[in-house]
Amino acid sequence: MNTKLVSGKLERISSDLLVILAFDAADKKPSAKPAIKVLAAGSAVAKAAGTILTGGEFAAGSCETALLHDPDGFKAKRILLVGLGKLTLTEVRKAAGTAVRFAKPRKLREVTMAIPEGLEPAAAARALVEGAYIGDFDPDTYRSDRKVRSIEQLNIVGAGSAVEAAVREGVILGEAQNFARTLVNEPGNVLTPTVLGQKAAEMCAQYGLKCEVYGAEKLKELKMGAFWAVAKGSQEHPALIVITYEPAKAPSSPVLGLVGKGITFDTGGISIKSADGMEKMKYDMAGGATMIGAMQAIAQLKPAVKVIGIVCAAENMPSGSAMKPGDIEIAMSGKSIEIINTDAEGRLVLADGLAYARQLGATHLIDAATLTGACVVALGTVNAGAFSNDDETYRHFSEATQISGERFWRLPVEDDYREFIKSSIADIMNTGGNRWAGATTAAMFLKEFAEDTPWIHLDIAGVAWTEDAKPWIAEGPSGIPVRSVTEWVRSYAK
Repeated sequence: MNTKLVSGKLERISSDLLVILAFDAADKKPSAKPAIKVLAAGSAVAKAAGTILTGGEFAAGSCETALLHDPDGFKAKRILLVGLGKLTLTEVRKAAGTAVRFAKPRKLREVTMAIPEGLEPAAAARALVEGAYIGDFDPDTYRSDRKVRSIEQLNIVGAGSAVEAAVREGVILGEAQNFARTLVNEPGNVLTPTVLGQKAAEMCAQYGLKCEVYGAEKLKELKMGAFWAVAKGSQEHPALIVITYEPAKAPSSPVLGLVGKGITFDTGGISIKSADGMEKMKYDMAGGATMIGAMQAIAQLKPAVKVIGIVCAAENMPSGSAMKPGDIEIAMSGKSIEIINTDAEGRLVLADGLAYARQLGATHLIDAATLTGACVVALGTVNAGAFSNDDETYRHFSEATQISGERFWRLPVEDDYREFIKSSIADIMNTGGNRWAGATTAAMFLKEFAEDTPWIHLDIAGVAWTEDAKPWIAEGPSGIPVRSVTEWVRSYAK
C-alpha cells in the first residue's frame, strides 16, 4: 500500500473514496435527540450528507457506515461516513480498518482519510494509518480463487511535520504488525522452525539488523535442556533465532531482551491435545512472530537503546524421542524441571530463552507467548494477560499500551504462588498440577528464569487470533502485541 500525506480542502480532493469520521455528540439521556457531529472542517460535508445526518438512518455508532455517491460540492466520487461511537484513538483505528474493509470488496483501490477533529492530529493520523493497514490484511493466502483486493493508495489529509512523521510511524508499525500476522498465518508444514529462522534472517538483511540462527548443536552447547526437551520429539530441527539492534548512540544500559515462544506447531506432545481445534496450533509461534515484527519496526524507528530479540522455535510432537511426563530436564540456568504435562512446552523454551538473553547482557526482559488456556478463561479474547516482577518496568509497559491501544490486564506473580509449582523430586514442576491459577503458575515458572532481572510476561493466548471477522479486521492472526512491545522499547530511549 502506497501511503502519503496530502493537503487541501476536503471538497477539492479527488479520490475514489473519501472517508470522514463522525460520532453522536448528543446528551446520552434517553430523551435526547441524536446530534451527529462530522469530524471534518467546514460545513460542506454536513451539506452533502443531507438527511442521512438528520433523518436517523445513520447513528454514528462504532464502525457504522453510510455511503454517499457523487457528493454535492466534492471532487471525490464517494464519501464514506464511518461512526466512532466514542471519540478515542482506539475507535479511530477501528474506523480506518472498517473503511478499508468496506472498500476492498467494492474494488476501490484508492482511499483518502480525513484526520478527525477533536483529537491530537499526529496521534489521530498515526491511528488512521495503523487501522488501515490492519484492515487491509486477509488470511486467504492459499485459496486458488484468491483475488488481490488490497488498497493500492492510502491518502491522509493533513499537514505539518509532526503529522508527516506520525504517518510514517503508522506505516512502519502497520507493516510490522502485518508481517507478524503473515508469519502466524502460515501452516505448520510450510513454516517450520528452520523456515521461521530464514524469514527472520531475510527481514534482518532488509532492515540492517544482525541475525544469527542456530540449530540443535548450539542448544546442546549452551546446555539448553528445557528447549531441547521440546525440540527432540520432532523430525524438524529447532531454531534459536537471535536478532540484535545496536545503534551507535545507544548507552551501555539498559539492554532490552525480547523473548518469543516460537512453537511452529503444537500437538501437545505425549500429553496430546484433543483433535478439536488443533489445526489452529500453527499459531503457537505468535509470540515469536511478535518479537520478529517488533524488531522490524525497531530497526526503522531507530530508538537509541540496544535490543536483543530471541525466538526459540521448535515443534512439539509425540514420538519415541519426545519428552515424557515424569522426565527431569535441566535448563540452561541449571534448574531442574519435573515434566508434569508435555503440553506445557512453551514455558520450557522460554525458560532457556530468558536465561540466554540475560547471558547476552539483557538488563530488562519482556516475553510474549500464546501460553495458557487459563488466561483465556480468565480474560477472554478482550485483554491479554500481563505479569511483571518490577513495578517500574511495568509502568513503562502500561504507558506504552496507552500509545499502542492494545489491551492488557495485569495478573499477580506473588511469592505464595510458587508453592503451586514446587516439585518433590526437582527444583520446580512445569505445571501447577491442577487447574487453579494456571496463567499465574505459568508466569511463576518463567519468573524463576528471569530471576532478579526486571521482567514482563505477556500471555497472548486469547488475543493472538481473531476467531470471528470484525468490521475492522479479518478472522485470523491479529499481530498483537507488536505495537505495545515496540512502544515499550521506545520508552527507554526517551
